[in-house]
Amino acid sequence: MSNAMNFGTKSFKPRAPDKGSFPLDHFGECKAFKERFMKCLKDNSFDNAKCRLQSKDYLECRMDNQLMAKEPLSRLGFKDLMDPPPSQADGDTKP
Repeated sequence: MSNAMNFGTKSFKPRAPDKGSFPLDHFGECKAFKERFMKCLKDNSFDNAKCRLQSKDYLECRMDNQLMAKEPLSRLGFKDLMDPPPSQADGDTKP
């Protein structure tokens, strides 16, 4: 019977969340971005390909507010939506 009361034998070992899981936005820091993304999905019959810019903005907000780990946008599938480097954007060509 004493074995049933011995709770100290098992210890809880916390671990980092799995990749892709992140905290909820309890303070609504990215609520406006989420709502724009959800509206875009609804307006486009939930075709997420048509809402990639809104999705990118939402994920950037989450990263900026430490609601998810920072990742390069190219690794999140947004390489084509990234701004070009300043030297290319200005049309600066080197001889």
